[in-house]
Amino acid sequence: MSNLSAFPHSSPPDDRTLRQQIASIIAAAPQQRITFAQYMDLALYHPQHGYYATRATNMGSSGDFFTSSHLGSDFGELLAEQFAQMWDILERPQPFTLVEMGAGQGLLAADILVYLHQKHPDCFAVLEYIIVEKAAALIKQQQQFLQKLRLQQLPVHWSSLAEIPENSITGCCFSNELVDALPVHQFVLEEGQLREIYVTRVDGTGDQVQFVEVSDTPSTPQLREYLDLVAIDLFSGAYPEGYRSEVNLAALDWLKTVASRLQRGFLLTIDYGYSADRYYLSARHQGTLQCYYRHRHHDQPYLFVGHQDITTHANFTALERQGELSGLRKAGFTQQGLFLMSLGLGDRLSTLATSGESGGQAIAKAQDLMRVMQRRDALHQLIDPMGLGNFGVLIQSKGLTAQQEQLPLKGLTVPPRM
Repeated sequence: MSNLSAFPHSSPPDDRTLRQQIASIIAAAPQQRITFAQYMDLALYHPQHGYYATRATNMGSSGDFFTSSHLGSDFGELLAEQFAQMWDILERPQPFTLVEMGAGQGLLAADILVYLHQKHPDCFAVLEYIIVEKAAALIKQQQQFLQKLRLQQLPVHWSSLAEIPENSITGCCFSNELVDALPVHQFVLEEGQLREIYVTRVDGTGDQVQFVEVSDTPSTPQLREYLDLVAIDLFSGAYPEGYRSEVNLAALDWLKTVASRLQRGFLLTIDYGYSADRYYLSARHQGTLQCYYRHRHHDQPYLFVGHQDITTHANFTALERQGELSGLRKAGFTQQGLFLMSLGLGDRLSTLATSGESGGQAIAKAQDLMRVMQRRDALHQLIDPMGLGNFGVLIQSKGLTAQQEQLPLKGLTVPPRM
């Protein structure tokens, strides 16, 4: 649902250089059009002018969006508890490798590293931490931020997935809100046929190029194959004329690549999303695509080119099915709120409640009380069932022994009552 009325009258200019470059690519393409997936990839990941190259370094409360790691160190610390248990389950391999894919500003990496150093020094001593990041600006920010950590050893290096050898990782590959930002193909049902959305151009006023959509035969049979993979029949009669949604082929490619790099260990994926039957509800007739600018959202991806985030929900059924085809076993699926409670977030809330009630020296100053209240609010946001707490947490494994597969992951156990 569009929310453009929430924007100020002086709308932000988009990057005209990027708009012109996309227009040039369209002009040179067959039939002078590109798939929506190509457009989204350029708008977000163009190496000089894309959103993640120029704007996404400004995340958090003053940016366009925030993630769980912006709410304090608890999220990363609780993840670190899960990683430490995974190290134990894998019988304490040396090295133990964590691969963070899409590390943002480096906040989550910092929280994980500091916590493992303090609370699990034996694990930290054999740790190898790899960050996979496409945007050069974010890599620079991550490097500057992590260099400030007061750690004698900083076992971090940066790599692309392509540079990581196959079957070389023993540990855990993980991501937080990565899949939602992968470029998607869009489709529409027209006269009983599956048609793909393409992006073409028209000349606007002055030198401003406008992008418009056209529909035609799908660019690849993989769109139908994806829907078959997740057992969705668009031609069952349940879907109305004009039904529109997305297919995330990039997520399947990403998962296949990650699985091929993992020799023994886990893949942990945290994101907002649905199972396939909920993703493709007939009532969700416009799909899940959303654009974000300064915490406001709308559904018009051709505005503010290079100045806004473009996202879609993750399809967890697709990730599970592709995982099975790629040699991964589903260890479990849960919601973020339950996952974090199982890892000890409830104990942290109880400790805060006790300190808040004790008075006296525990919170002798008003600023201390404010700090406790702010942290309590942050913890509640992490488990809010109407927000971050409803994010999906999918854990898959590879190369474990039958005995190791029987060991319950702490984050997937039944938590204390929330």
